[in-house]
Amino acid sequence: MFSIPTIPSATAAFSAYTAFAAWTMLLRNILDEIQTVLNKLVPEKLRTKLLSLLTNFISVHSSLELTLVINNNQGQGSVFNRLFEAAELYLPTKISSSVHRLGVSQGPKDANLSLSIEKDQEIVDYLDDVQLRWKSVAESEKKKNNNNNKDGKSFELSFQKRHLKRVLDEYLPYVLKRTEAIKEEGKVVKLYSLHFHGDNSGGERWGWINLDHPATFDTLAMDLEKKRELKEDLDRFVMRREYYRRVGKAWKRGYLLYGPPGTGKSSLVAAMANYLNFNIYDLELSSVHSNSYLRNLLVGTSNRSIIVIEDIDCSVELQNRDAAPKGRRNGDNQLTLSGLLNVIDGLWSSLGDERIIVFTTNHKDRLDPALLRPGRMDMHIHLSYCTPDGFKLLASNYLGIKDHLSFNEVEGLMEEVNVTPAEVAEEIMKSDDPNVALNGLLKFLKRKTTECDKSSVEAKGGAVDVDGGDEGQGTQNADDIHVAERNPSNANIIRNRIVRSSFTGYAEAPPVSAMHHSFSR
Repeated sequence: MFSIPTIPSATAAFSAYTAFAAWTMLLRNILDEIQTVLNKLVPEKLRTKLLSLLTNFISVHSSLELTLVINNNQGQGSVFNRLFEAAELYLPTKISSSVHRLGVSQGPKDANLSLSIEKDQEIVDYLDDVQLRWKSVAESEKKKNNNNNKDGKSFELSFQKRHLKRVLDEYLPYVLKRTEAIKEEGKVVKLYSLHFHGDNSGGERWGWINLDHPATFDTLAMDLEKKRELKEDLDRFVMRREYYRRVGKAWKRGYLLYGPPGTGKSSLVAAMANYLNFNIYDLELSSVHSNSYLRNLLVGTSNRSIIVIEDIDCSVELQNRDAAPKGRRNGDNQLTLSGLLNVIDGLWSSLGDERIIVFTTNHKDRLDPALLRPGRMDMHIHLSYCTPDGFKLLASNYLGIKDHLSFNEVEGLMEEVNVTPAEVAEEIMKSDDPNVALNGLLKFLKRKTTECDKSSVEAKGGAVDVDGGDEGQGTQNADDIHVAERNPSNANIIRNRIVRSSFTGYAEAPPVSAMHHSFSR
């Protein structure tokens, strides 16, 4: 059983207080007597000199310490500071019992909790026998403006001055290197966008969320040979750090993805990011108002990243390098094609390593040739309509089947009509039953074939040519040849269709040699 301790009486408490007060007064009188004796024995000039020496000693001792301030942003351009990001990731790995306040968070798609160092908390680290003290600081609004530190966050690193060289040459590079390892250990691919306030920010302009896109090279309905070539090119690129240094080129690579809408250009970008574990920066040129702003944005991107400019042919007028858009003045106050070329292939392109630049377009022919040459867009990848191999991959991914009685009929129809992988995927997603899903796809393909034939006839108005034939059929023949160009293996099938049409009074089939010449273009 617990017992209540005995409470002293008021008399005993008052007696103890009186004794303590008397002892304090006695000590004070003794100190006063000592000071009086010293004043009599030590001349005033000597006392002044001793006081000065003591003050100098304290001042010198305190000046032996140096503090480095690491802000979130650096310089007038508010460029993101890599050391600040490194401190944010490194310091939570050094948490000890001396820390009393921690921030904890978890993004909507994060698997683990994230810790951060709260304001005024101090963490002690060591470089061999050198003690280093980190402190998290939140600045006032006035200091934010004076220091160009718009987020008001910073870290202070304090140590003795004599260790400055070791801190700069050994400790801080170690922190940066260790941070890269921490990133790779639990890295989640991030999607960055301009002026987006997501889970965090990479500088004041870039915001990000975790990229949870499931696309991989195994799931893409893409030509197998092109897929193999692209993977080999990516593998070769990431292994060539010393090669790029030796030949004097910036460590970057450019890819142009072109083809009709719905052929998987965006999914291919996501598959590339997942394959390399690279972050994606979604750069919308319509939001970029000048060349200088574009340079600042590119400086704020990280190494091991993919910079994507989608639909470049319609995002901004860049076809003419000499013509300036109305309402804008020449120079850095406008966005020009020359400015874009400078950041992807000029001096500014060297401000980073292991970077990939991807352009996407539905109309390659609309782009300025200056954008397309090697060194800017090194590899051009045509993403065309769905092929039989692409269909089989989609059927395997979506329906879990490798073969089916309907496959031959589906593949035959795909050779007669243009259909995108997105359209095929949409149809087979409508049912989990392979029979129902493939039956729906067959109906869709037959309907589309009929619509194509009808539109071809209507385009010519059903007019009869001088030979008594139907020009609508001529259009159909042209469409057939276009399909054959897309897949040269269809040449014989299309030729037979055209030859059969000659028995009903339509135009004769072109010579086989001419057809093969057209198909091989």
